[in-house]
Amino acid sequence: MTEETTLKKRGVPLWAQIIVWALLVGFLIMVGIGLKRASNPMAEIGGAVPDFRIVYYEGYEYNGKSEMKLSDLRGKVVLVNIWASWCKPCEQEAPELEEAWQLYKDADDVVFIGVDYVDTPEGAFGYLKKFGITFPNAPDLQSTISSILNRQMGVPETYLIDRQGVLRQVKIGPFASVAELQAFIGLAD
Repeated sequence: MTEETTLKKRGVPLWAQIIVWALLVGFLIMVGIGLKRASNPMAEIGGAVPDFRIVYYEGYEYNGKSEMKLSDLRGKVVLVNIWASWCKPCEQEAPELEEAWQLYKDADDVVFIGVDYVDTPEGAFGYLKKFGITFPNAPDLQSTISSILNRQMGVPETYLIDRQGVLRQVKIGPFASVAELQAFIGLAD
């Protein structure tokens, strides 16, 4: 073989091969993300909320049940508040949430569920005690519930689910008053 023959067999330049491989890897990553989203259902306003399991903190159960599925609450308006003990805006709305819960709890027509986002049990129980929270609360250490609800910005975020299990409204940020919470809950009917 001569040097000229060796040069002709080289084929595609190295830079072109790198570009092709980079595009292929990028395409595979996009396909993977799409498949993950398709396998992880997410709630959208006006659509049914995918069912999820709730395992309550001890002392913060709902009607004596330590765990349940969201679908067990059909027929009731469900307010899901995602919070964390390290979240300052969550502290701003905590008293209003508890006060509103006191207005609704006896009718058993509206259920509040606190979802503690990526927190420690010590932090969570300290927060719940500090603000005198009595409504049902559950941890979300793996972000399962907040992912299904399609958490957008951070905490706090509150989701309003109607009696048929349809997501009606999302509130990003803290509630400023009990009246604002009541108006939000009224959007479910």
